[in-house]
Amino acid sequence: MADILVPAATPARPPHDAPLASNLRQMIAVLERERQALAALDADDLIGAARDKEALCDAMASIGPQALDGESRSLAETARQLNEVNRRVRNLLAANVAARIEALGGTRRRPRATYTPARA
Repeated sequence: MADILVPAATPARPPHDAPLASNLRQMIAVLERERQALAALDADDLIGAARDKEALCDAMASIGPQALDGESRSLAETARQLNEVNRRVRNLLAANVAARIEALGGTRRRPRATYTPARA
């Protein structure tokens, strides 16, 4: 009868995966903080979240999709979805502000640019 070899423990992930998963978890936390800042209309927190997102994106810039394992793919998809929700909320807020400003001042039409000959 042949012996069957069974590993004593599951193989460890490659070392480059740990920082990626950690960065993606941090990105998810920042995106959640951004959503809370949008809800509270907290400009300072929004600026801080934008800076944190940019720093995390820079940290992950050299990593391509081929480096993602199952967990990292799942974290990246969660981050993508949260970012999309936040983008929609920002767009709704901006549209609301634009509508309120227009309601205050009415619709303003810009004068058309016309050609007028210069007089000497």
